[in-house]
Amino acid sequence: MTDELATAPASTPRGRLSRRALFGGAAASAGVVAGVAAGVTIADTGSAGATTADRIVPFRGTRQAGIITPVQDRLHFASFDVITDSRTELVNLLKSWTAAAERMTHGQETVDGGAVGHGRYLPPPDTGEALGLSPASLTLTIGFGPSLFGPPPGAPDRKDRFGLAKHRPAALTELPVFAKDALDTTRSDGDLCIQACADDPQVAVHAIRNLARMGFGVVSVRWSQLGFGRTSSTSRSQQTPRNMFGFKDGTANLTAEQTDLLDHWVWVAPEDNPADAQWLTGGSYLVARRIRMNIEPWDRAALSEQEAVIGRGKGDGAPLGKDKEFDKPDFVMTSSGSPVIPKTAHVRLAHPDNLGGVQILRRGYNFTDGSDGFGHLDAGLFFLAYCRNAGNQFVPMQRALAAKDAMMEYITHTGSALYACPPGLGTDEYWAQRLFEA
Repeated sequence: MTDELATAPASTPRGRLSRRALFGGAAASAGVVAGVAAGVTIADTGSAGATTADRIVPFRGTRQAGIITPVQDRLHFASFDVITDSRTELVNLLKSWTAAAERMTHGQETVDGGAVGHGRYLPPPDTGEALGLSPASLTLTIGFGPSLFGPPPGAPDRKDRFGLAKHRPAALTELPVFAKDALDTTRSDGDLCIQACADDPQVAVHAIRNLARMGFGVVSVRWSQLGFGRTSSTSRSQQTPRNMFGFKDGTANLTAEQTDLLDHWVWVAPEDNPADAQWLTGGSYLVARRIRMNIEPWDRAALSEQEAVIGRGKGDGAPLGKDKEFDKPDFVMTSSGSPVIPKTAHVRLAHPDNLGGVQILRRGYNFTDGSDGFGHLDAGLFFLAYCRNAGNQFVPMQRALAAKDAMMEYITHTGSALYACPPGLGTDEYWAQRLFEA
């Protein structure tokens, strides 16, 4: 578990600015020594998953933070292409990223004194827009795409730039193109990704901006996505949020408290891979899908049509024919000879009972990217989900939805990617060390 409270490292020398120093200065000067002055965060409020503004989520642990951590309110997700052929340069960047990422999750600059402490005649090594802001529950989660591991099945002549081909997990392959996909290659795939989640959008943007800046000459941003308003809960302490269609989303999601189910459906086990790919044991696979919602047609649909498409009531989120949100859907119940929950309803097709028991851990966000040239809102769901094997879990689920889901009339999938996310880090370990030293 990586979402317990932590103590910030006491490494910031006197005379240097840090985010926590600025944030906690007033309290410390007032004599509130315990906690704030030492960089200790305040515990969860314990109601509806709310967290205090300066909560620190531990960066190191058995699992990467940002997977079963209670979903924060904001997202900045970035996918990168590695533009160097030097294994040494890539490893050095991953080491630098790890150090900077750990500091930022504790509310510090990327390096000590980064914003203003390195002289007036050099570019500051920290961009500074997060100075004075709290850690805001920042988590940074890294994943690696199939293209990092040498030649894919469709391009056998591609060079194995970093000697990683033999370490590619069997389940790390490009996702198939599903029926009705309209994928934009500039919003898909990538050699690696970083998911930044926080309760302050500026903290999340600062993290990705600075990691991208540090990667100049080694990696380049392939695509990125901002998100707001989580569309699922990963803890029983959180209320079910609503998506851009106005419906509660992720009611039946896996949660951090369901450890047996997480072991079965989310975490990669030793028996899943041969010896050369054991670096992923304890990690997970991340599916990323950009789903544009056709907002205007949806807004013109009658409430009864909307509820039939979803299979739940819009107000209380209860399955059709039931009274409460968490009531078990009844797929047998009929009314006047017709199923109360239509056979094309989203909740029916996505439910484990109709997918051989398959489950995934969802962690998506709403997004809006302004309006397109026709004046339509470019908005939707940035779908993020973690699973033990995407080919056995996400792929059959999406095939069922793409073929029958009535919601497909109102959505278009425009981006798609799959990444392997290693387990958490031990003391002094850097991102992907087990992969590169396997």
